[in-house]
Amino acid sequence: MTTPTAVSLWIPRIAGLGVAMFLSLFALDAFGGKPFLEALPEFLIHLTPALVVIAGVALAWRYPLAGAGAFGALAVGYALVANGRVDWVAAISGPLAMVAALFLVSGLRRAA
Repeated sequence: MTTPTAVSLWIPRIAGLGVAMFLSLFALDAFGGKPFLEALPEFLIHLTPALVVIAGVALAWRYPLAGAGAFGALAVGYALVANGRVDWVAAISGPLAMVAALFLVSGLRRAA
């Protein structure tokens, strides 16, 4: 495997996992001074977006073009429900759209 091919293969996967880790940081907000066992259910609910992103990475691992579509749909979907908060859209949908573009490049290079 040549270096450009390896880069286009691994960078989207690593970026997708990075977005999942970024989103999982927001789940820590559930603890906000509550005892551990009381905050645990909220924490697990707040991890749902990160788990959805991990599912997208798992899909894209085998089918990069499907992953590009999934990440693009996640980016657009979040932008639609963010109620015009441009800063939220930039912070969440921006990285999702970037990962979608990276998986698109990876899928197109793989198909060529």
